[in-house]
Amino acid sequence: MSRPPLRAVIADDQALVRTGFGMILAADGIEVTAEVADGAEAVAACRRTRPDVVLMDIRMPQMDGIEATRHILADAGPDPTKVIMLTTYDLDHYVYAALAAGASGFLLKDVTPEHLVAAVRLVRTGDALLAPTITRRLIERYARHDEAQPPALHRDLSELTPRELEVLRLLATGLTNAELAERLFLGTTTVKTHIGRILQKLDLRDRVQAVVLAYESGLVSPGGDGS
Repeated sequence: MSRPPLRAVIADDQALVRTGFGMILAADGIEVTAEVADGAEAVAACRRTRPDVVLMDIRMPQMDGIEATRHILADAGPDPTKVIMLTTYDLDHYVYAALAAGASGFLLKDVTPEHLVAAVRLVRTGDALLAPTITRRLIERYARHDEAQPPALHRDLSELTPRELEVLRLLATGLTNAELAERLFLGTTTVKTHIGRILQKLDLRDRVQAVVLAYESGLVSPGGDGS
């Protein structure tokens, strides 16, 4: 039985971006269920059409992409919509807040058509879009950017076993699954199992949120190597 077509919403206040991305996705067989110009419209479109993925601009009128992401993911059911943030500049300081809000990654708006389609299909499977090393660079830059800002993620790390804490600590330093396996003398399948249990116990959507939590909880400090 074939899987139903992937469905996406595009939220950007620039009409050319919406149209261009919509044409690229449609040409690859991805159904665009709505193209909207602000965050409030994105929330309404997601409630109405229940897409698999949202391409979400960060800076929009009425409601920005970060607030819209919070609303969309708060409405999520057992198969939640994934959110990819769109930004004009690499490591835009808003991106960290978006990841903490539950976004699965980010793309620059000058992304190639091939990369855009690959990214949308990737996050639908539940994977995070950011490579671990990019995630670390991003979070180290902004995790302590504003000490007055309360942590976006609150979780009880006592739920984790000592081994799971070790895996989370190393995951936050930017190691891939293969590197984690080598460091811990484990098989990659075992590492994936540990990461899956961490996400389940802490009610996290993906490894990006796990990295955010590791920094915000103080388990890892910016500039630390996890050892």
